[in-house]
Order: sequence, then C-alpha cells, then structure tokens
Amino acid sequence: MKYKVDDYKGFTLIELMIVVVIIGILAAMAIPRFMEATTKTKQSEAKLILKQIYVNERAYRQQSLINGYFIPGAAASAANPTAFSNIWIEIMQTSKYTFTITGNNNSFIATAAGNIDDDATLDTWTIDQNGNLTNTINDVTT
Repeated sequence: MKYKVDDYKGFTLIELMIVVVIIGILAAMAIPRFMEATTKTKQSEAKLILKQIYVNERAYRQQSLINGYFIPGAAASAANPTAFSNIWIEIMQTSKYTFTITGNNNSFIATAAGNIDDDATLDTWTIDQNGNLTNTINDVTT
C-alpha cells in the first residue's frame, strides 16, 4: 500500500511573520537616515542663495556710485521674491527660507532662516562680506 505524500507549497505563518519583522527593522533604520538626507538637501538651497548674495553684493559694490553694499529694507522669501532684485536675485516660490541682509556701506551679513523639517527650530545660515559661510543653528542635528 502506497501512502500519498502531500506536497504543500507556500509559506507558513511563522515564516511570513519573520519577514515582516525583518522589514520593520530595516525600515526603522532607514527612515531616520532618509529624513536627515532630505533636510541636508534642503540646506543646500540656503547655501547656494547666500553664496549668490555674496557674489552679487560684491558686484553691486563695485558698480555703486557710493562704493557701498546693497542693504534692502525688506526680507526676501517666497512671499516677497523680488526684494533683492537690485542685486539680481529672485527667490523661488518653493523656497523654505527667508533671506535678510543687514549692514552698511563697508560690511554686510546675509542670513537665511527656515523651518526645513516642521519642528520649532529654524535652520539658520549666515554669510558676511568676506564670504564666510556659517551654520549658526543646524536644524538637521537639533
């Protein structure tokens, strides 16, 4: 007499649960790194525009009749994109940062402040008339 051996194909519930746990562990490790990478990418907007402000402020001073830097009366942001039009800079409508320039004829400090990861801390960058770019408040690490 022959016994029929059933060939069951598929996964057991235990095997499926182990796969779900492994995927959960991998996601728990990957999501914070992904969020940090996206916020660092958003910081590049501030760095690029501040470097552009530095270069254009230098050009403005060379062309100025009073040999001074451009000091606007208002901040430039997505809501006010043309505040720095005198130094040929326009802020994009998708900008996360607000840019300000303070100073006088001989020096300036341009500041970028923005909430890039939806918490209470504002990411803040500055650049001065010598081109020194500084991250005064890093929203990625706080």
